[in-house]
Amino acid sequence: MELLHNLALGMSVVMTVDNLMYCFFGALLGTVVGVLPGVGPVVTIALLLPMTFGLPAVTAIIMLAGIYYGAQYGGSTTAILMKLPGEPSSVVTAIDGHAMAQKGQAGVALGIAAIGSFIAGSIAALFMALFSPALASLALEFGPADNFALMAFGLIGAVVLARGDPLKAIAMVLTGLVFGLVGTDVSSNQPRLSFGFSSLADGISFVVISMGLVGVSEIIANLERPEGERSIQHRIGRVWPDRAAFAASWRAILRGTGIGSLLGVLPGAGAALAAFTAYSTEKKLAKDPSRFGQGAIEGVAAPESANNAAAQTALVPLLTLGLPSGASTALLLGALTIQGIVPGPQIMDDMPDLFWGVIASMWIGNIMLVVLNLPLIGLWVRMMRIPYRLLYPAILLFCAIGVFSLSSNPADVFLTAIFGLLGYVFIKLDCDPAPLLLGFILGPLMEEDFRRALIITQGDFGVFVSRPISATLLAAALVLLITLLVPAIRRGREVAFQE
Repeated sequence: MELLHNLALGMSVVMTVDNLMYCFFGALLGTVVGVLPGVGPVVTIALLLPMTFGLPAVTAIIMLAGIYYGAQYGGSTTAILMKLPGEPSSVVTAIDGHAMAQKGQAGVALGIAAIGSFIAGSIAALFMALFSPALASLALEFGPADNFALMAFGLIGAVVLARGDPLKAIAMVLTGLVFGLVGTDVSSNQPRLSFGFSSLADGISFVVISMGLVGVSEIIANLERPEGERSIQHRIGRVWPDRAAFAASWRAILRGTGIGSLLGVLPGAGAALAAFTAYSTEKKLAKDPSRFGQGAIEGVAAPESANNAAAQTALVPLLTLGLPSGASTALLLGALTIQGIVPGPQIMDDMPDLFWGVIASMWIGNIMLVVLNLPLIGLWVRMMRIPYRLLYPAILLFCAIGVFSLSSNPADVFLTAIFGLLGYVFIKLDCDPAPLLLGFILGPLMEEDFRRALIITQGDFGVFVSRPISATLLAAALVLLITLLVPAIRRGREVAFQE
């Protein structure tokens, strides 16, 4: 009964004119940026962060969350029709989705992708509603030492599950931690790493670093890439799948939903890993694995269901533990902190309208996304033909305006440009910026809990290994690091990310 009461509360929150409008705007914008290669939800959320200053917290998070999971829908359109994934999580969808399009089944592939995404998103929202309270109750047992260990485990998890060289991921986490130290120390009131610049006395703004690293850097990188073939040669045909298509794909949809729901809560895992895992699972379970890569409908249904489920359950650790699972959720955490909200187990009691409103908005948002994606395929197809050279000046202008609007300080715009160049260097070095953003956000929180734990115990470092929860989390983090040193596991990890 309590669950039904909470869901009713969430529905009453989201079923207002303003929240419905912003939910629709987020879902629509998410679909658009998913369709347009080179934009993506991370860049878009970073661009819209300044806009959230003037919005109520629940409205802002509903909109930004809609952009996040809406982009998973839109990314499948270009992946299927042009073999040009709009989102990293749609890379796997492109394999069999484009093969289906070449056989004249583009409409069926698009339809099953949208339906699978809707089913997965709805089940994932139910997963959040069922398990978030239990996770929050467990989190209430956490003390400062336990919180420190949890965030350390999250950062190690981001390193293990980040793409590319784990040493680079470690370096990015440490870089993020250093950037998080910039500013005035709260305890001693002494400046740290500000180098005498008054503009750094209050630290580096999250909006500045996120816009630079993931917004401006992507613009620079996309400008040197060829725009590619934008003509669509395949007839879309019937969009609604027939009975045979449903029969062949419903098991894959459910398995992909389960995999995505579980992997979505892991730090650093994200929708891309969930999609890859679901695709690999279907290929191993198939009676004829040779069909995969040739237009197997399960190869579309499973990864699309997995990436949408993972995108939504990623909000579970974000809201209940304050632990983002990737770059996009790190930006959502930044949006919460901008609103003066500290995510954690107390959020369900202190701000039930925010927590249950966001969960309820996912059901509404998924319905909106089905309506947007199935009937409007023709519109998305026409949007794919917009040259990127016409898009990037507007994106860059919004970046500059958004950053300047924070404090009317030209130094923020200059800092954004510097971080943009730094982000471009990271792209060239094949360094994922997500661990850096996680380190930047979690670093100050870790420092605060570390100090608090030592103050309570009068400087006893043994508190981190004497408490069962912190000792278990630190041991788990150590095991994760050790697994990277095992040759077989490391080779398997490299093969997985290469695929």
